[in-house]
Amino acid sequence: MSLTSQLSVLLAGFFLFCTVSASPAADKPVLLKDVVSALEKGYAGLQDVQADFSQKTTISSVNREQKGVGEVFLKRPASATAMFRFNYAKPKQQIVSNGKQVWFYLPENRQVMVSNVADMFKGGNAIALSYLTGLGHVSRDFTVTYAKEPQDRLGNHQLDLIPKKASPVLAKLELIVSAEAVEQFLAAGDVKDIFPVVSSVVHDVAGNQTRIDYSRVRVNKGLDNARFNFKIPEGVEVIKP
Repeated sequence: MSLTSQLSVLLAGFFLFCTVSASPAADKPVLLKDVVSALEKGYAGLQDVQADFSQKTTISSVNREQKGVGEVFLKRPASATAMFRFNYAKPKQQIVSNGKQVWFYLPENRQVMVSNVADMFKGGNAIALSYLTGLGHVSRDFTVTYAKEPQDRLGNHQLDLIPKKASPVLAKLELIVSAEAVEQFLAAGDVKDIFPVVSSVVHDVAGNQTRIDYSRVRVNKGLDNARFNFKIPEGVEVIKP
């Protein structure tokens, strides 16, 4: 994948996934609009996130899997583009953005690819990356339906999301939304968990799939802006588009 495609898939998966505890669904049928509302309201309060992650990408053309693990940080300032950092422990690499520039550092290759964030929002890429600046606009950006199996074995809600605007990197999203979070929303009109999604699978237009699982999630802890700067090491080749 290109830098833009890899980032798009990573970020789409990141903002649509976080592991939460599940609970059986209530006896009363839940409307699709209520599940979507719980999802959107959960994201509305996001300011910053820190979490461990594991990632699995299935490449359809060669029937091969790529796996990765690491730690991710994200901060969403009120008046600026979001900042993020993916520190991969395996494979060893870093993807960092201060909201203006993106650095993709490959230490084993002694290379860093540098890109402008604004360029990543051009064309259909904006759909996959929209969660950087407008988290939770699921009903605006996607056509949402229940999956063939509306609930998983734990009673969580299974959704299929198709982008309303064609994207070169995002064909479909599969989401499983916590039944517990939806029940809280219906009971109180709000959600306690900012990440109400149990799992997600991102499908790109080439048929590849990327699943990202998160653990040890910490939300709104006041991450320092300095964490999202990257200093290019000496002797490293700089590659620009």
